Amino acid sequence: MLVAIDGPAGAGKSTVARAVADALGFTYLDTGAMYRCVGLRAQDPGFDPHGLDIAFDGDRVLLDGDDVSEAIRTPQAAQAASRVATDPAVRAALVARQRELIADGAWVAEGRDIGTVVAPDAEVKVWLTADPAERARRRGIPVDDLVERDERDAGREHAPMVAADDAVEVDTTGLTIDEVVAAIVALVPQRNEVQE
Repeated sequence: MLVAIDGPAGAGKSTVARAVADALGFTYLDTGAMYRCVGLRAQDPGFDPHGLDIAFDGDRVLLDGDDVSEAIRTPQAAQAASRVATDPAVRAALVARQRELIADGAWVAEGRDIGTVVAPDAEVKVWLTADPAERARRRGIPVDDLVERDERDAGREHAPMVAADDAVEVDTTGLTIDEVVAAIVALVPQRNEVQE
């Protein structure tokens, strides 16, 4: 079983996906952290996205054995992630790794192309969004920077950020985390009942 949560920067994907996974007893996959890890290493000489060792240990993100949990949460890391995500080689390497991870078990995975590229057969697909001003406030960045990132993510040639045709849109503007989580958790049994 996979719950795919996609959406633009600042919509609350990581926070919500982690909470949904906890509520359902599923495993959480933070694909954004994977791209941020690649962004950290992209300037290194001889950089190879296939050679990176990205692992998760609870809330910690490990890159080649180093704890980069804080380093990947900076605005600079976010911008670097958005830039490297346009590279087809990076996308191919990370999509393959993500598919490998979610092949078995019950997962909540969040990103920008989970329901369209990584796992188009996901049982539950959510497009998480919010007002651009609200998203920029959450990220602590100017609205113009956020809009620029949205345009880059949506306009990239490979795996652009778009909502899956069968995704349920959840607008988080003005909602508490608990309200958003409850709305998504409620989708899971409904989808299961339809399939039975």
